[in-house]
Amino acid sequence: MSIEINNESAIPVDEAAIQRLAVYALDALHVHADAELAVVLVDEGAMEQLHVQWMDEPGPTDVLSFPMDELRPGTEDAPTPPGLLGDIVLCPQVAQAQAETAGHSTLAELQLLTTHGILHLLGFDHAEPDEEKEMFGLQREILAGFAAQERQR
Repeated sequence: MSIEINNESAIPVDEAAIQRLAVYALDALHVHADAELAVVLVDEGAMEQLHVQWMDEPGPTDVLSFPMDELRPGTEDAPTPPGLLGDIVLCPQVAQAQAETAGHSTLAELQLLTTHGILHLLGFDHAEPDEEKEMFGLQREILAGFAAQERQR
């Protein structure tokens, strides 16, 4: 899997942990090993510009997803075809504030947001209650599985 992580923010981030999570999530969703994903971490100003430009909403947000080839999750017998998943943009400053409120680390919040972004790239949404239940359930499942894997490292 080709996962490129680029930290353009002023906040130091454990990029290797985010990469491990992305690999775990993509494997769990049966995404082809030749799929490509980019994760960019930006400061609040850059995130606010993207949020206004693409969502027409003011202020910085925590995560934005930009799908490319509109890939969908595969199955064990039929993984997704190879292709460009797209880009996930994260804002560590917003994640840091959310992590404090939630009572966990900034890294844990960034991993949650990365998982959330990956699910959006694969076509999941949370606009309707049933969609939200499915997406957030899958998000929790992926994060719990990844945490168990990390404990064994």
